[in-house]
Amino acid sequence: MATSEPRGTENEEVRAESPTAPPVPSPVTSSEQYIKHPLQNRWALWYFKNDKSKSWTENLRLISKFDTVEDFWALYNHIQQPSKLGFGCDYCLFKDGIKPMWEDDRNKLGGRWLMTLSKQQRHNDLDRYWMETLLCLIGESFDEASEDVCGAVVNVRPKGDKIAIWTGNCQNRDAIMTIGQQYKERLSIPSKTLIGYQSHDDTSSKSGSTTKNMYSV
Repeated sequence: MATSEPRGTENEEVRAESPTAPPVPSPVTSSEQYIKHPLQNRWALWYFKNDKSKSWTENLRLISKFDTVEDFWALYNHIQQPSKLGFGCDYCLFKDGIKPMWEDDRNKLGGRWLMTLSKQQRHNDLDRYWMETLLCLIGESFDEASEDVCGAVVNVRPKGDKIAIWTGNCQNRDAIMTIGQQYKERLSIPSKTLIGYQSHDDTSSKSGSTTKNMYSV
């Protein structure tokens, strides 16, 4: 995500344009002197490690929250890529105030666009797909439909990794389809490759290994 160069103060700009002004001092390197670029929402990054000696909620840990472009990149560059995580681990990026679980009030009526990757894609596509997913979220890339986005999850699993974008209302078809179509285009997924949207209710109550899709693109 490109960011603009930090601006100087208004007084510095005036002095620089005036032929009689004294030389402009060298820029101060302290980060406090730079203007950060705010995001539309505040986001929270969570990490899940599958320790069977602990409960599910005990295994879920909040890593950090951020609400500027610069703080996002500082966090992203500091943590491990999904392809380096152990099996059973997850990253979850959600809007602040929404927990990455079906039971949260903002999630329980919703669902997710789910993409399952092959084992080979862990080395070729997983990290790139996850980064693009994060940028779609924090950049509000789905226009008005971005309001329906709750967060995204990456699951690292032995049989194949998964990436999902969670939305708040599985009946909001227009917003869901907009998100799915633009997400698929953003990741450059071939048109013949379908990705499906599943409600959390169907996923939590499934009796077999697969969940039916409400929508697909």
